[in-house]
Amino acid sequence: MKVIFLTDVKGKGKKGDVKNVADGYANNFLLKNGLAREATTASLSELNAQKKAQEKLAAEQLAQAQDLKTMLEKEGTVVKIIAKSGEDGRLFGSIPSKQIATALEKQYGVKLDKRKLALDQPIRSLGFTNVPVKLFSNVTAKLRVQVVSE
Repeated sequence: MKVIFLTDVKGKGKKGDVKNVADGYANNFLLKNGLAREATTASLSELNAQKKAQEKLAAEQLAQAQDLKTMLEKEGTVVKIIAKSGEDGRLFGSIPSKQIATALEKQYGVKLDKRKLALDQPIRSLGFTNVPVKLFSNVTAKLRVQVVSE
């Protein structure tokens, strides 16, 4: 029997796959537990429509991410953070990604999740730092952050 998997089934198929399985396995386990449904022409066309909608959504998100990347990498886009520091230019404490994200939102109105900032370690010195920002699966921007002493 041909079925469309609604969820991932270990060893059999992933969500959205169309596969041929034994009739008994399909009726007694997959269909009964709601893990799959029978692959009819209507359900196959519905699956194709869902895949097209997901591709369209992914293309829109990619375009938004690339627009945001060009905005973040402009020459004048520098996030300025004021912090207390000692005489030798070292900070009292550090600048974590959450503080960078809130400063970016206050200064430029761009709301980013702090987990998108790929900061290996918090910033601990004054000056300019390039922070990589993961906007989409294959779109990464460089955000310039300037830490200034009080």
